[in-house]
Amino acid sequence: MGERSDKSAPVAVGKAYDFVLWLLPKVEKFPKSHKFTVGERLSATALDVLMLLVEAAYSAKKDHLLADAIGKINSIRYLLRLARDLKLMALDSWSFAVGRLDEIGRMAGGWLKSTRPAGKPA
Repeated sequence: MGERSDKSAPVAVGKAYDFVLWLLPKVEKFPKSHKFTVGERLSATALDVLMLLVEAAYSAKKDHLLADAIGKINSIRYLLRLARDLKLMALDSWSFAVGRLDEIGRMAGGWLKSTRPAGKPA
């Protein structure tokens, strides 16, 4: 039986899944002039985060996967900001997305911290 010391791990995966499920239809509504630039990058990066978290859930070596996911979460923050500033996304949608992304980021950060031995710096 596999060890699972952090119960938030599958929750983070579920939250990331729900975020991607919400985000993809939003990106589909981007104007053609930005759908294949900002939209494509936003969708791909969000999918990358989901896949990294899924992989981390089933991997013995989670550190680098979680660190990569956190880095991509930070990239998504900037892509969302760009989408908002280009008026590709309504302010309420942007606010919702940022809130969900912050939640996923906190969970991934806690999960990463739980994989490190006590007393070992990040």
